[in-house]
Amino acid sequence: MQAGTYLTSIDYATVSIYAFWIFFGALVLYLNRESKREGYPLVTPGRPKQNNVGGFPGMPEPKTFLLANGTTVQAPKPETEREIAMVPMDRSPGSPLIPTGDPLVDGVGPAAYVMRGMHPAVLHDDGTPSIVPLRIAPEFSVDAGDPDPRGYDVLDADGVVAGRCVDVWLDKSEMIFRYIEVAVQTDTGERTMMYPVPLIRVDGERRVVTVRTLLAKHFANAPRLSYRDSITLREEDMVSAYCAGGQLYAKPERSEPCL
Repeated sequence: MQAGTYLTSIDYATVSIYAFWIFFGALVLYLNRESKREGYPLVTPGRPKQNNVGGFPGMPEPKTFLLANGTTVQAPKPETEREIAMVPMDRSPGSPLIPTGDPLVDGVGPAAYVMRGMHPAVLHDDGTPSIVPLRIAPEFSVDAGDPDPRGYDVLDADGVVAGRCVDVWLDKSEMIFRYIEVAVQTDTGERTMMYPVPLIRVDGERRVVTVRTLLAKHFANAPRLSYRDSITLREEDMVSAYCAGGQLYAKPERSEPCL
């Protein structure tokens, strides 16, 4: 080989395409591995031989992330197993799970929720909770053209009075109403519960709020909030799951076949 001809004998197009394939393959493996920071390893209850399945490529090393609220979270993290109050209908793989208790209270099936953080969602500009009741946000109000549900009776799926609407909760980041706060009577006295606005209907003429997913007896067992004037991320999911889960679990006939 003559001096100065080495580089001219290299097929740069071939080198480029091989370099791209190597880079792209490494990128796919990296992204696939990073996607396993949540939801892995796969665990099959009652089948020890198939537990802790990570697949290929394997799970990444734990990494600590700094959240906007100043706290940290590690992923992947050891999963805290929650007792699931459900049993398989039969021994065949993939058989339906049957609730063993009150599925709304136990948080199973359509009433299941994600174990999110026990802190409220906050506004980016001042760090205050974004979802708050109107009683502490006097600068906001219900539009004059819409019925204000505060003070209205809340009727359950059978038309029975289940409680009384005492406040409306606003999401200041989205400028929409998220929940109504309902005062209900229990064996230990009066308490309040939250009900998602998309699941209610406000009748200004009759001065009532109607719901279709729950019965009056379910209001007393609804999830409680940790703070009076804010709701945490996990409680948002718990409230939504409890109220929406009643669409299947509130009445026995709702979980039966239509035909």
